[in-house]
Amino acid sequence: MLAWASMGAPAEGMGWQKERSGKRGLYLGLALGWMGVLWLLSSQPATGAGLPHPWDKAAHFAAYALLGFLWRRGLGRFRPAFLLSALYGVVDEGHQSFVPGREVSFWDLLADFLGAYLGARGAGRWEALRGARP
Repeated sequence: MLAWASMGAPAEGMGWQKERSGKRGLYLGLALGWMGVLWLLSSQPATGAGLPHPWDKAAHFAAYALLGFLWRRGLGRFRPAFLLSALYGVVDEGHQSFVPGREVSFWDLLADFLGAYLGARGAGRWEALRGARP
């Protein structure tokens, strides 16, 4: 009886791992796609019709919180998720310096970093809550 029970355990574990790795792949794809959307949005020349202050900082925060969340769900670890998101914020701010009417802003970058941090942290908390379910 014990031998039969132990034979079934790896198959169940493997199915769970496949499901989890499939979801991780989905989140990694979503993170890359979201990075593309952010790149396209920041490639648009400023027309003066952008979000007023402080709503533009809130938009930066939300955009990078989502990116941090997606990377954390895809990678499963806080540090790489945060670092990838924050580094992308730096790259994107640099990219904006080449777009007519756009400028690099320390405050935008700070909002990006804070959003990335809280998004990646929040995804970890969400994973812990989902893991506690029966």
